[in-house]
Amino acid sequence: MSQKKRVLFLCVANSSRSQMAEALLRHLDSEHFEAFSAGTAPTEVDPRTRQALEQLGISTAGLFSKAVEQVTGEPFDYVITLCDKSALECLALPGAGEYITWSFEDPATSARPDAYRKTLHEIHERLKMFVLIKSKPAPALVNEGLTSPTELFKCLADETRARIALLVTLEQELCVCELTSALQEAQPKISRHLALLRGCGLLEDRRNGQWVYYRLHPNLPEWVGDVLKQTLDNNAEWLRQDVQRLWQMRDRPGRKPLCA
Repeated sequence: MSQKKRVLFLCVANSSRSQMAEALLRHLDSEHFEAFSAGTAPTEVDPRTRQALEQLGISTAGLFSKAVEQVTGEPFDYVITLCDKSALECLALPGAGEYITWSFEDPATSARPDAYRKTLHEIHERLKMFVLIKSKPAPALVNEGLTSPTELFKCLADETRARIALLVTLEQELCVCELTSALQEAQPKISRHLALLRGCGLLEDRRNGQWVYYRLHPNLPEWVGDVLKQTLDNNAEWLRQDVQRLWQMRDRPGRKPLCA
C-alpha cells in the first residue's frame, strides 16, 4: 500500500474553515490522505463548526485549534490555505510540498442564513474534486480522439454535428440516408460531418451489405456518453422534428444484429 499523502489546511484562527476541511478530508478518504489543520492566530474550534459537521454525520473527534508553529518542520505533501489573508499567502513552511490557495467566506462574519452549513458544503465540493485528482493516477486514454472536454466540444461545435450525435445516441446507430431524411440536409454535407465525427473519435462505422452504419465509438470515455445522454434527455423539444422525420421515414434500411 502506498504511503498516505499528508495535507495541512491553514487559516488564521483555525476555528472554522480549516477545521471543516480537516474533518471532511478524513471522512472522504482516510485511506489515501492524512489531514491536519493549523492557524497563524489560533483561537478555538467554533461550536457552530462542530454542529454543522455533526449534522452531516462527520466526526469531530480530535479537532482542536493549534498554531502553525506546532507543525512547522513536519513534512506535508500539500499545504492548502482557505482564506485570502496576506499573512497566509506569504507563509513558507520548510519541508512542504505543493501549495494550493483556496478562499472561502468566513461563516463567523457572514450575513448568509445557514452560513456554516453553506461553507461546509462549498469546502466539501472542492475537496471531492481534490480527492479525485490527487488520489488516483491519470487513467490511460481508451480513445485518443477525445482526450478532453475541449476536444469533445470542438467536435460538436456545429449544429448539424450536434444533431447527428444526439440522433445516433437515441437510435444507437444510423446510416447516411436516415440522417439526410431526419435533418433534411444533402448527402455530401451529412457525409462530411460524419467523417469529422469519426475522425475525432466520437463515432465508429460498420458495413452491413451495401449500407454503412454509424454508432458511438464503443471505447468512448464514460463521461462522454453521460454528456450526450444528459443533453438528449434535456433537449427533446430541440430534436423533436428531426426525430419525427426519422421515425416517419419509409423503407429504412434493415439491420443485422451487431456482433458482441
